[in-house]
Amino acid sequence: MRRLLSVLTLSLVTAVGAAKAEPFRLTLHATEYRIEKGKVTPHALVKSWVLPAEGVARSRKYGKVSTNLSGTLDHIFEQIGARKPQPAVFRNVRGRWIATDQTGWLADRERTKARLLWAIRAGRPSAEVAYQPLVPRRSVRELARRGVLWHVSTGESSYAGSPAFREKNVLVGASKLDNFFIAPGHEFDFNAEVGQINASTGFVKGFVISNGTLAKEDGGGICQVSTTIFRALYRAGLPVTERHEHSHRVGYYDPVGFEATVYAPSKNLRMKNDTGKYLFVQASWNRAAQTLRFDVFGANTGRRVQLSLPVVTNFQPSAAPSYTPDPGVVLGQSRLLDVPAQGMTVVMRRVVTYPGGESGQDILRSVYKPWGAVYGVNPGDRRLKKS
Repeated sequence: MRRLLSVLTLSLVTAVGAAKAEPFRLTLHATEYRIEKGKVTPHALVKSWVLPAEGVARSRKYGKVSTNLSGTLDHIFEQIGARKPQPAVFRNVRGRWIATDQTGWLADRERTKARLLWAIRAGRPSAEVAYQPLVPRRSVRELARRGVLWHVSTGESSYAGSPAFREKNVLVGASKLDNFFIAPGHEFDFNAEVGQINASTGFVKGFVISNGTLAKEDGGGICQVSTTIFRALYRAGLPVTERHEHSHRVGYYDPVGFEATVYAPSKNLRMKNDTGKYLFVQASWNRAAQTLRFDVFGANTGRRVQLSLPVVTNFQPSAAPSYTPDPGVVLGQSRLLDVPAQGMTVVMRRVVTYPGGESGQDILRSVYKPWGAVYGVNPGDRRLKKS
């Protein structure tokens, strides 16, 4: 019996010792939200930090937060403050589009210390951080409030083979159309949305079509951006209010006929949001593969969009070559800047079917003139006068 009591006493002492050894924790509880499969769902987020036992004991003994905890608390508050608000974006996670954001945290040091001291003196094992949540302006719940819950459509293009200056303009232009809303009933205006195209807004000089040949102007290559977002909005079933094809077929914009050129102020791309809800547009690119992509998100309107393959007719032979000044070329030599292209007419058909079963269709018609090869030659070359 005495041996049994000894064992029980030892077990009790061990248990009490273990209880005393339990670390004191400072915790932070938060709720983050995400959009997945058209629904907003909350997700609990918990952060926890262990406080030094000696500092906790001294705080309990002297009735104030011990200076032994100062270094640890400073480190914790630094970690909390490092969390900054991040706006909501959609990401494709294993084939599912999920929107997430991040709420920033602003710790209230004095209130947290008061809670800490109260918990220590009350014999509690933990205390809760007092903080102010910093909600991003474009939050998940803001997307949901605007009806942006589903992936609607995608537009893609390849700018493979582009020189550095052209890629620069493509990425600068795409970044200006990344993460923006198109309000219900609003007409998307490409030129207005992108703004001024010059050196002050990040663009560099690149080749544009001018007077039957190529010439360098700020923003050469911007049509890669207008073409790609056009494809995304066209696949979303939006009505086209203004759209132009290039004067000749350009390989960067194949499949032929499925493109949109812009040249402010004479040529623009404009399309109307008739979905009844906000649309949200995201841009992305892959520099290694030299591809550009726009994704459109919004409400699940139930509309279905079908696009035909391009139908090409009225072929015409390519035109004679032209020449443009290129200071990097030795006098008497030349550098191929663009390949010849046949003239042709291209037609694509789009059918949009709505939830009630009614449908509408439109034709995308592009007429391309014959185009000759373009060569860069020295500014003193005689061939410039003939072309």
